[in-house]
Amino acid sequence: MNFKDLGISNDIENILNKSGIKTPTPIQQDSIIHILNNEDVIAEAQTGTGKTLAFLLPIFENISLSSNGIQALIISPTRELAIQITEEANKLSLAKDIGILSMYGGKDIGSQMKKLKGNIRLIIATPGRLLDHLKRKTVNLSTLRTIVLDEADQILLMGFKNEIDIIMKETPKKKQTLCFSATMDSSVKKLAYRYMQDPVVISVKKEEVTLTNIKQEVVETIDREKREALCKALDQDNPFMAIIFCRTKRRADELELVMHRRGYNCKVIHSDIQQSKRERIMKSFRNADIQYLIATDVASRGLDISGASHIYNYDIPEAVETYIHRIGRTGRAGNVGYTCLFVDPKDSKMLSNIENEIKFKIPRRELK
Repeated sequence: MNFKDLGISNDIENILNKSGIKTPTPIQQDSIIHILNNEDVIAEAQTGTGKTLAFLLPIFENISLSSNGIQALIISPTRELAIQITEEANKLSLAKDIGILSMYGGKDIGSQMKKLKGNIRLIIATPGRLLDHLKRKTVNLSTLRTIVLDEADQILLMGFKNEIDIIMKETPKKKQTLCFSATMDSSVKKLAYRYMQDPVVISVKKEEVTLTNIKQEVVETIDREKREALCKALDQDNPFMAIIFCRTKRRADELELVMHRRGYNCKVIHSDIQQSKRERIMKSFRNADIQYLIATDVASRGLDISGASHIYNYDIPEAVETYIHRIGRTGRAGNVGYTCLFVDPKDSKMLSNIENEIKFKIPRRELK
């Protein structure tokens, strides 16, 4: 099956082909046709399954250039994810210039207000910044046809339920609602069904996303020897591009300082880093100008970094789901990825939980 079979136009398909995207992923195959038919969709799919294009492609097809006003709105829980969706949308706009505006905190609100005076038909926004515009009456959603709640589980986890309620009241009653989420628990379903009419429910199995093409290993160590163990592994592997996950901002900062002194090409990213700087770091990492990205879990969700060949879990995560999201940064688009988890004896219970969840005893790695 190709994108044309799903109802995607030649011009947009050509843009995809130039980016090396020739075959739709399962989530794209299952959802694009329903979205093109203006049906409501609730989809369970993790980052890395191609979910962004699963809703962007049909949105581009459905937007009418002969009508002005905002026709589609994508709500993202984080600035990082909003930036990434915008980047994908901008690529597609080479085929169809629909007028795109991204809205998130840390970006000058004045320039956003200026752009809104032009022909903007698609807005990609975080809840807080969108509410800002709604209060200022600089955004009018009366012409809206489609709304997307992306990473709905994170929207709820980050406490944006009230904001979503307020935003929804500003939209027309008759519209298409799409809800994409990595997990489909009762709170996500409750949120989705509250705003939907007979939604089509789509699910991509976890195993397809998280474990295929990913080689996992564990290094057993103790906390005070972790830095040496990590550096030893990095020297042996010399990865093309790697993300190193730390539990806290402080540990991430300390690790960056040590690695920088030792001559590693690295940068740190977490919520205390200024937004403009975070964007520069992410751009440099995507361009492979930075070899090692040291991150807290703010970066494990929504960062679509297809070039990360290796993931190092310097600290074991506090939840199994987080481990799965972290390692989902690698092994994409048919490439084989590698992940290494450093564990202290006190981490044995969480390691056991991870292995039970993924139904796999992770091989131990001996560092020579």
